[in-house]
Amino acid sequence: MHTYVKTLQKVASRIAPSRSLSFEIVHVLKTLQLIQERGHVSRHILCKKLGLGEGTVKTLVKHLKIYDLVETDRTGTRISERGNKLLSELALSMPAEMSISKCSVALGNFNYAILLKQMAYVIKTGIEQRDAAIKMNALGATTLVYKDKRFMIPKTNFDALHKEQKLHTLLVEGLNPEEDDVLIIGSDNKSERSAEFAAKSAAIVTIMNHDKHIF
Repeated sequence: MHTYVKTLQKVASRIAPSRSLSFEIVHVLKTLQLIQERGHVSRHILCKKLGLGEGTVKTLVKHLKIYDLVETDRTGTRISERGNKLLSELALSMPAEMSISKCSVALGNFNYAILLKQMAYVIKTGIEQRDAAIKMNALGATTLVYKDKRFMIPKTNFDALHKEQKLHTLLVEGLNPEEDDVLIIGSDNKSERSAEFAAKSAAIVTIMNHDKHIF
């Protein structure tokens, strides 16, 4: 399994004999992305952006520090060299993401798309991705495979966006997909955060399945 996946799993795991954790791998990933994007971030901002309580965020940051992914000072939490390296490695598999509007393949009021590189061969029917999204209390996830410059329903020759050329163009320009890439769209009615976490959860499951095929 890729090193960054192992590290994310470790951060999201209990450090015995501590209590059960109230955060998931997606919260760990989003925290690192937020810190890298902003340069530094306060615990208050993390609570707001993650939808987690202060105690949970404190534990999450503690775990990130244990694995040398972040550093803290009086101004807040900053990403470490190791944290930057982890996100750089992850970007090779998950290089682009964006929010999109409601459409025929993304039925939530909020929808979030993530591109995965060269992972078409690990996709079965998309049920695993949908289930991963539902576990995050979202509506679900739609999984499409990029073939012959079209976004196809897995294991079929059906172009899912053949009637939505504007969305097709938006996704191509925003995500820059290539042959055999995978598009995952997380959907929910509560918030964009819920849709984003649904997509990230489904993406992480897909990356883990990809690793199983490699190793």
